[in-house]
Amino acid sequence: MMSLPFYQRHHEHYDRAYRHKALSSTVSQYQKETKSKSAVYAQGSAAYARGSAAHRHSSAAGFSLDSSAAYSHGSTAYDHSAMQSKRSAAYSLDSQSLSTSSAAYSHGSESINKLAAAYRLGSEAYNFGLKNSNLMIEDQSYKMSPKAKRAKQSLISEDKENEAIDYSVPIFTGREVNISGITDTEEERIKESAAYVAKRNLFATGEGVSVSKVAKTTSEEEHHEKKSRKVAIRESAERVAMKKTLEETQAFHKKLNQDKLLHPPEFIIEPRSHTIWEKENVRFNCSVAGWPAPRVTWYKNNVPIDVQAHPGKYIIQSRYGLHSLEITECEFDDTAQYHASAMNVKGEVSVYASLVVKRYKGEIDASLLHSRNLSLSPFAVTPHGYASRFEISFVDKFDVAFGREGETMSLGCTVVINPDIKRFKPDIEWYRNGVLITPSKWVQMQWSGERASLTLTHANKEDEGLYTLRVAMGEYYEEYSGYVFVRDADAEIPGAPGAPLDVQCLDANKDYVIVSWKQPAVDGGNPILGYFIDRCEVGTSHWTQCNENPVKFARFPVTGLIEGRSYIFRVRAVNKAGVSLPSRVSEPVAALDPADRARLRSHPSAPWTGQIIVTEEEPAEGVVPGPPTDLQVIEATKNYVVLSWKPPGQRGHEGIMYFVEKCVAGTEDWQRVNTEIPVKSPRFAVFDLSEGKSYCFRVRCCNSAGIGEPSEATEATVVDDKLDIPKAPGRILPTRNTDTSVVVTWTEPPDAKELVGYYIESSVEGSGRWEPCNNNPVKGTRFICHGLSNGEKYIFRVRAVNAAGLSEFSQESEPIEVKAAIGGGLLHAAPSPPYDIVVLESVRDSMVLGWKQPEAIGGAEITGYYVNYREVVDGVPGKWKEANIKAVTERAYRIQNLKENMVYQFQVAAANLAGVGTPSKPSKPFKCEEWTIAVPGPPHDVKCTEVRKDSLVLLWKEPVYSGRSPIVGYYVDMKETEAKEEHWRSVNEKPLQKKFLKIGGLTQGVSYVFRVRATNQAGVGKPSDVTDAVVAETRPGTKEVVVDVDDNGVISLNFECDQMSPDSKFIWSKNYEPIEDDSRLNINTKGGKSKLSFKDLGEDDLGIYSCIVTDTDGVSSSYTIDEEEMKRLLALSHERQFPTVPLVSELAVEILEKGEVRFWLQAEKLSGNAKANFVFNDKEIFNGEKYKMKVDQKTGLVEMIMDKLEEKDEGTYTFQLQDGKATNQSSLVLIGDVFKKLRDEADFQRKEWHRKQGPHFVDKLGWEVTDECNVMLKCKVANIKKETHIVWYKDDREIMVDEEHDFKDGVCTLLISEFSKKDAGTYEVILKDDRGKDSSELKLKDTAFADLMNEVCRRIALSATDLKIQSTAEGIRLYSYVTYYVEDLRVGWLHNDTQIKFTDRMRTGVTGEQIWLQINEPTPQDKGRYIMELFDGNTTHKKTVDLSGQAFDEAFAEFQRLKQAAIAEKNRARVLGGLPDVVTIQEGKALNLSCTVWGDPTPEVSWLKNEKSFVSDANCILKFESGKNVSFSISAVSTQDSGKYSIVVKNKYGTETSDVTVIVMPVSGQTDTVQGHNQNNKTVSKKKKAMTASKQKEGEKKDFIKPHVEEIIATEETPDPNEMPPVEKEKDTKSNQQAAKKTDGKAGVAEKVPQPTEGLDRQGKKPPEKAALGKPH
Repeated sequence: MMSLPFYQRHHEHYDRAYRHKALSSTVSQYQKETKSKSAVYAQGSAAYARGSAAHRHSSAAGFSLDSSAAYSHGSTAYDHSAMQSKRSAAYSLDSQSLSTSSAAYSHGSESINKLAAAYRLGSEAYNFGLKNSNLMIEDQSYKMSPKAKRAKQSLISEDKENEAIDYSVPIFTGREVNISGITDTEEERIKESAAYVAKRNLFATGEGVSVSKVAKTTSEEEHHEKKSRKVAIRESAERVAMKKTLEETQAFHKKLNQDKLLHPPEFIIEPRSHTIWEKENVRFNCSVAGWPAPRVTWYKNNVPIDVQAHPGKYIIQSRYGLHSLEITECEFDDTAQYHASAMNVKGEVSVYASLVVKRYKGEIDASLLHSRNLSLSPFAVTPHGYASRFEISFVDKFDVAFGREGETMSLGCTVVINPDIKRFKPDIEWYRNGVLITPSKWVQMQWSGERASLTLTHANKEDEGLYTLRVAMGEYYEEYSGYVFVRDADAEIPGAPGAPLDVQCLDANKDYVIVSWKQPAVDGGNPILGYFIDRCEVGTSHWTQCNENPVKFARFPVTGLIEGRSYIFRVRAVNKAGVSLPSRVSEPVAALDPADRARLRSHPSAPWTGQIIVTEEEPAEGVVPGPPTDLQVIEATKNYVVLSWKPPGQRGHEGIMYFVEKCVAGTEDWQRVNTEIPVKSPRFAVFDLSEGKSYCFRVRCCNSAGIGEPSEATEATVVDDKLDIPKAPGRILPTRNTDTSVVVTWTEPPDAKELVGYYIESSVEGSGRWEPCNNNPVKGTRFICHGLSNGEKYIFRVRAVNAAGLSEFSQESEPIEVKAAIGGGLLHAAPSPPYDIVVLESVRDSMVLGWKQPEAIGGAEITGYYVNYREVVDGVPGKWKEANIKAVTERAYRIQNLKENMVYQFQVAAANLAGVGTPSKPSKPFKCEEWTIAVPGPPHDVKCTEVRKDSLVLLWKEPVYSGRSPIVGYYVDMKETEAKEEHWRSVNEKPLQKKFLKIGGLTQGVSYVFRVRATNQAGVGKPSDVTDAVVAETRPGTKEVVVDVDDNGVISLNFECDQMSPDSKFIWSKNYEPIEDDSRLNINTKGGKSKLSFKDLGEDDLGIYSCIVTDTDGVSSSYTIDEEEMKRLLALSHERQFPTVPLVSELAVEILEKGEVRFWLQAEKLSGNAKANFVFNDKEIFNGEKYKMKVDQKTGLVEMIMDKLEEKDEGTYTFQLQDGKATNQSSLVLIGDVFKKLRDEADFQRKEWHRKQGPHFVDKLGWEVTDECNVMLKCKVANIKKETHIVWYKDDREIMVDEEHDFKDGVCTLLISEFSKKDAGTYEVILKDDRGKDSSELKLKDTAFADLMNEVCRRIALSATDLKIQSTAEGIRLYSYVTYYVEDLRVGWLHNDTQIKFTDRMRTGVTGEQIWLQINEPTPQDKGRYIMELFDGNTTHKKTVDLSGQAFDEAFAEFQRLKQAAIAEKNRARVLGGLPDVVTIQEGKALNLSCTVWGDPTPEVSWLKNEKSFVSDANCILKFESGKNVSFSISAVSTQDSGKYSIVVKNKYGTETSDVTVIVMPVSGQTDTVQGHNQNNKTVSKKKKAMTASKQKEGEKKDFIKPHVEEIIATEETPDPNEMPPVEKEKDTKSNQQAAKKTDGKAGVAEKVPQPTEGLDRQGKKPPEKAALGKPH
């Protein structure tokens, strides 16, 4: 059981901290428990004895760390033994132990002091006066609190770790989990505190070292409770040693936590991850701050490390505020995630680090690697003893800095330390807004030995704040601070907003995370429309936008994450001008679920790969999971709702997933939200909800066994922002500070929730241009605006920020001139000293002081007080010490950590804006002792106000010390100032319950003093300090609070003061207490007048209302409102309101359907005698033909109707009401533009009414674009009949319509196909019949035409087919079809996300409805992803095709084949022309025939006659010249020469034959002509044979191209001999229309080059139909 120190056995409590009820019960329990000795305790005591011997040995040679280490060893051994015995201790000692302890005590206080000092340095610090006793001496306290020196860490070289050696590395992934709250109960902590004090006491005195006897019985223990004289002497010695130790610990704690506040744990130095070899040692180190000092526990894979279960394996130490975990002889199984958890009463926080133990895979001796030991060097000794005090000063200091995002900024100071001890180096630390800065890629810190500098390598708005340099030498430190401002970088788009900041990831789970950020201060001149969130997987550089539409809420759930992967996020703001630059990226976050982590087990599948396979445990049996529990809506906005739940208890051993269902509230129509993929995390964000509707949600679990029952449905949740945008801050007050800065204060907006901070803006008065003063929201309601121009007058405004958005700007402040606060305008001085210091309460270790306000406050309001104290020993005062660091605003302060029975003196100094005033005279000596009196202490802060010639009001505050029973009332005493003490008399006979009293019956001109006494059941307590003398007189100019009821019946209290100073303020109070709830009041102050108005005077407003004017000579007054006064004021208010006829609405005008003008007003109520007078331009008008007037007493409606308005009707109209005595009137001025607008509207309405009597348009002519990309002009008509005709016009020319319109559904339409620029113009449609006509016009020009074309282009872009791949003889073509193409549709192409630059090789174009990209002579570099971008003027539409892999290979092969076919067609042998079909010649005549042949290479030419070879001879000469000219000559033909001659040309690409028939006519007359028939004069068909070499081979192999390329048969007329050579080019393709020539009645087969509509269809669609080739050009 527990052990308690001696003082808890004798006293009910020691100090205020031990008055806790739980501790009292613990003490009582201890007194009843059985005390037993244990052998384990004896072992601990023996171990302690060895530590003490080691300490005594080291003390003889001089104190060193070895002594503390030896003591620490003993202490550790004792700790282990004490834990095993459940902190039990035996306090009964035999005579031998008593004599031993007495001998130990007789060594003197010097030995005790050394032992205590060793304990303080080597063991945990004892927490005095706080609940948590498990505090440790920290390196530094939370944030900016002082700290002890921290030794520098030295790490061994890690070069060998980077060597490439075969080893296996198991990978372990962990992440930080912050947990709020505290796990131990307060009772357990108090018990632990009590036991710890007992253990500490035993160590300090050496008691119990020789105890080794067996445990005694209960009766024997009770017998030893009777104390002997030796025991009493021993306990007295214990008290002396304990008191000194507690005083020293108390002084240390005072330095450690000066603000006396509780701080949650915060890790200053986090443990880092390690990778080591097997058999090596490793140490994790961390440093934590907080108050009470946190208790640190180490975990392995979320399981607490038990040091006793693994002796020698783990070593956990806590020395000088540094906590360490050392693992010796690491094995492969030690690979895990380790984390340290720090916990105190304010909460718990954890930090994580991973350990990877590498196992060597080979034959090398692994012992060679074991010689290295990864450990930190011992910590250096702080420089105590070398200097009584270090003087630290700063030279060449940095000033307020201004920078811009993206710039590099540097701060620096030269540090001078005196005395300069070379052996010890100072600790240099930098803080931003009180938070320690650690080096990172954003921040670099340097220390040259003399100069400390900090560099922001890439400044961001997150870096803006107050930077503090702290230089510490041991326990002495100094600080210097300066503010750094970071402005937004120049926007890429003019008018775009600034970048968001402080992007954080919250509530990360398996597949989603909530991203939060702060809104920027700069919106670019246009309101921010929302934000885009981008994510990037860690290790890649590809950013993906998470939301399609901008979100306005500064939190957004990002879904669709991949489990186990890490992501970073950034945010961009968008307004009307464009998108901002991205914010700084967030810290990486892993998509893991803490709830599932314990259910998963990870192990390296192959030790040499380091791969982790995460598998779920095998299910024991198929169990359908139960319903989830605790389903709730944790966040709801207009865009999404976030659900959270807990997994079910019944779920088997396998993992479960979830289905989310929703329904509209009030129905049972449940719809599954995630229909396809179940959710893995117990969190889910539901999108696509209708704003304003109410929904209910429920969740089902599922696994392999099935889907479970649904959970209970949530309450109805309205889809709307639960967090409202804050209201504007109020009371903006600027105050002079320096020549370039102003202090701005404001009040927090009412009902503000989750405020992030505030943005402040300034403007030079009259400029109208506002500039941000800060770019990072500041917390608090005070900010110093730097960088202002000296002498200029500035105004300021503030707005609040939370996740919902930015509030409206506050009201602008009063202008203030920028100049130094002292000497720049008003003369301010430090206040005079306070006086009359009294003690209001005294306990053993603290005293409460009270004092009076200084007589002269220096012209400025007092901001606080500073208290000093000093000890007085034997009448000799000591040195003054500071009692408080921060100024206290009340005139009462508790000074703690005083010494009991010590005499103290105190002094107090007041401070205002001018500085700290002179301290008061030392008070009279007061002894610090516990008050045990039963009656209350003295009231304090007694003051007089509302002093008049016969009365005054006395105010006071209740005593700090109330005695043993509650205070029941107060007595007020008074006497004349010069009267003796026996002349005090009581003002009241019965105790007063209130803390104020109006004292009457004073004599004018007499001086009085007053005092107050409190009373309880025990009696009347000590009187308060006497007030200053007050003369009963009404000073000249004194004014009273005046009650007033204005014409509107508003009741108000008014107070006026003509003695105000510039800093004076009116302070209103009710019953002399501050008015906290002003919902029933309005207070308006202007100049020297202040008005308190009642919104609705009632019983809740009864009381005394007083007003005090500050910074005056006691100007004050009050007014009492009781029930009778309230009735009188309400009756007066009613009388003031009654004479006026109340109006529901003032005089207004409206246009009726037929164009009539109606003037009307409505009164709340009218009696039957009420009447109305109608006045126009000061002349009364009456009911008649022009004016139709009516008064309805029942409804209070008064109206006048005019048929039409004329020019003479311009003027002022007034309705005058009279109902008994009550009157009222309302006027309406119709002059100038107002009258003209009203008359035009009436005329228009009249014409509209007449127009609607015949056929008319309900909806004017407009347009829409159909799905076929055609433009349809349409309008809606009404009042149509059969005879109604409709006519369309464009630019005043009638459009002929094929068919009559049937006016179906009252809609008229005109369809325009393939709309383009030629269709721009003015369109008009006319309706007409015998009743009249109506027209509607639509101008499609300029902007209107552009808007229409944008929509047409959008529809065309949406009609685009997917990109397809086609091979041609020139290369590869990518193409897409649209409904039709217009020039306004802008087309762009990208290759691998890079814009394509068009060249002769890479061309784009449009053919008909085909948009194509031609890649001539493709290469492997042309592989990749191609994107066709169609921009419709607003939006870019994309079509993508992947030209890589098999797709590219097939297309490239087809291109090669087509290219060869084209070359063959181009270069094959052919006869171009020159030979006729038939030649008729007379016998004996000469025959000369010639032709031209072509081919590359040059063709071989041969002749046939009647299908037989024919060669040149003497009769027939055949020539082939220049490789192209062929001639056939017969000098004298004969009939034998008749026949069919064929010329055969041949090369490697093909052969062609051309025939000519020669007919020789015998001589039968005198005809001497040669008839040559050709196609110019005779139409005789001629045929040619042509066959390419490639086609000859094609029949011998399989036709594997036929599915993609169709063969066609093409014929052609015999060409003209004068036609162009056959090598021709078209714009897009070569030889794509060349055809084979006929010969011998047989058709040659030629292969067609695919047209853009044909070719290889890579999308799997059917090839288009065959088409005939056109003729060559």
